[in-house]
Amino acid sequence: MAQGDKSKYTDKQQRKAAHIADGYKKRGLGRKEAEARAWATVNTLDGGGKKPGGSGRATKAK
Repeated sequence: MAQGDKSKYTDKQQRKAAHIADGYKKRGLGRKEAEARAWATVNTLDGGGKKPGGSGRATKAK
């Protein structure tokens, strides 16, 4: 998954990010900054994308 790719986010997470971005835009932030802050907020709340696939990084077996 390339940086900036939102394919691993669920529809609910994408709607949440759009709603948060709209709120930031109403407060006077630019579109790019509002979207960046919105996705950062979604990542903080949900811990990133929820669809399977991941980054391809292997975890160490214990």
